[in-house]
Amino acid sequence: MPTYRGRRHTAVVTLLLLVLAAALGPTPSSAAGGDWWDPVARPAPDSGVNVTGEPFKGTNAAGEVRGFVDAHNHIMANEAFGGRLICGRAFSTKGIADALKDCPEHYPDGSLALFDFITNGGDGRHDPAGWPTFKDWPAHDSLTHQQNYYAWIERAWRGGQRVLVNDLVTNGVICSVYFFKDRSCDEMTSIRLQAKLTYDMQAYIDGMYGGPGKGWFRIVTDSAQARDVISQGRLAVVLGVETSEPFGCKQVLDIAQCDRGDIDAGLDELHALGVRSMFLCHKFDNALCGVRFDEGALGTAINVGQFLSTGTFWQTGKCAGPQHDNPIGLAAAPGAEKELPAGVEVPSYDEDAQCNTRGLTELGEYAVRGMMERNMMLEIDHMSVKATGRVLDIFESASYPGVLSSHSWMDLDWTERVYGLGGFVAQYMHGSEDFVDEADRTAALRDEYGVGYGYGTDMNGVGGWPAPRGADAPNAVTYPFRSVDGGSVLDRQTAGERTWDLNTDGAAHYGLVPDWIEDIRRVGGQHVVDDLFKGAESYLDTWGASEQHRAGANLADGATATASSAEWNPFTSYAPGRAVDGDRGTRWASDWSDDQWLRLDLGATHQVGRVTLDWERAYGTAYRVELSTDGVDWRTAWSTTSGDGGLDTATFTPSQARYLRVRFTDRATEWGYSLREVGVQGR
Repeated sequence: MPTYRGRRHTAVVTLLLLVLAAALGPTPSSAAGGDWWDPVARPAPDSGVNVTGEPFKGTNAAGEVRGFVDAHNHIMANEAFGGRLICGRAFSTKGIADALKDCPEHYPDGSLALFDFITNGGDGRHDPAGWPTFKDWPAHDSLTHQQNYYAWIERAWRGGQRVLVNDLVTNGVICSVYFFKDRSCDEMTSIRLQAKLTYDMQAYIDGMYGGPGKGWFRIVTDSAQARDVISQGRLAVVLGVETSEPFGCKQVLDIAQCDRGDIDAGLDELHALGVRSMFLCHKFDNALCGVRFDEGALGTAINVGQFLSTGTFWQTGKCAGPQHDNPIGLAAAPGAEKELPAGVEVPSYDEDAQCNTRGLTELGEYAVRGMMERNMMLEIDHMSVKATGRVLDIFESASYPGVLSSHSWMDLDWTERVYGLGGFVAQYMHGSEDFVDEADRTAALRDEYGVGYGYGTDMNGVGGWPAPRGADAPNAVTYPFRSVDGGSVLDRQTAGERTWDLNTDGAAHYGLVPDWIEDIRRVGGQHVVDDLFKGAESYLDTWGASEQHRAGANLADGATATASSAEWNPFTSYAPGRAVDGDRGTRWASDWSDDQWLRLDLGATHQVGRVTLDWERAYGTAYRVELSTDGVDWRTAWSTTSGDGGLDTATFTPSQARYLRVRFTDRATEWGYSLREVGVQGR
């Protein structure tokens, strides 16, 4: 009897599995039994991919992954800014005709396409029809229409791309002032929705390939997972965030609207969503950091938005070093300026004052260190040079590699500092001539550090993309062409009744990324594309090193501190121990004279190879670090005569010491020497 029930149970399970397989399996019209890269059931009708040949798999002889990196894209930006700024969706379960249709107010002729008018000039009028004619969009200069349809991303993958960073993006102020919207302007609400839809798109593509985990579009949350996905020949999708007031951290009249608890809760939530990289500020100064300005009329419009959001306009000053922010927007932007209250005008700015006076705030520094604790990567594009300099100082003080410049918006003089940390650099998707020029300018650095290169398409990011060079331009792209690895052949991309040609259409949508790379090869040579093809390995090196980073023990914690002097104040202590109490809100300050010293007893002999000095405004330009095993005989381990304040890091060959002394010989200010914290590490 038990045997009979067991056989009957097995028969029932087998029958159910057969029924389930029939329900989930390929339809009669699908490509059952086809190649692994072809879906078993694609929506019909749909866009063409127009690529033949097998996508490359595996690793090279050195065990490294290969492939291109788009370090900055916005697949779901149509859900941002109130949901009606970017028209069309990356996918729809109802098919391409539903996904690629214009915003309602753009019908019948674009007369109410107000953002088209603002960003592209003219009167904004266009043919709103998407599928199947695509007469006027997508286009390289249309900033309000979907460029990331899933099949176009598929073409980029088939053409050799192996990493795509999907930056979840929005801006609450743009949402609030734009005339058309159909949802809340809360930034975190939009971020959550975009994350969900990215996972939904993964499931949508999986469904074409037979079920969960089978598609080419794979969201990854660690570098090992990404390497595995790429070695299988698939696309590793990384979630990032680019928003103006993350965690509600706006500032109003320079008063922060968030606290440390908000930052911790926000970082924890984003990490749980799968986000592994993010910007802390974007377009508007916020409670975390100042921004790198925008130029021209767009800069003026954003400065208006800054005022509407914060109650303050951008404030500029002379730059402290060779790095500088973008020239501030001075051109008129009447459409934006009319939003200002009566009597309020955009200020004028001195031409020799190109740096944002706002840097990294105390809350911003807390957020940076919180990202380090969670092994996340920080995007420094859009940060003011004052904020970026502090971030790089913090990362160098801890040897933290997780720094990204994903689309050409940092000061390029800092490229070597990024590479020195182990970070990753990508260039904005400029036209091939400009892209090659910039790639060649930094090629020697990439050779020196043995790293690859990336691009940031910023599609759906309201930035503009490469214009057509013309069918008769020198070294024009010829169709069909082979992918860089040689395994695939790409012809002109077709969707419905429209066929795009990079030479005459420019980079109109994401499916033309491989064509643009071929244009780079023909214009600039194979060496540029070879550096790009090494991008996936370098990006994952940065990510993996960030994951593996562990904060070293601070040997100065609890150390006994003595000093040559301490400034007297009846209300506040500036005693030597304040520089090693773990609180950046306290400090040691010396008398107002040169030839001062601060001495630490580490309590036992340790190997010492790194010392960090976190200065208050009163800093030293000349000083040296001395070590001793007995407190009597001292040896100089490191010295400088060009200290610039901020956060200084002295690294030197590690050696044994119980005592450490910093001798200060030249002040930068009329005051003494003042240190918030001193850190001591083994290496």
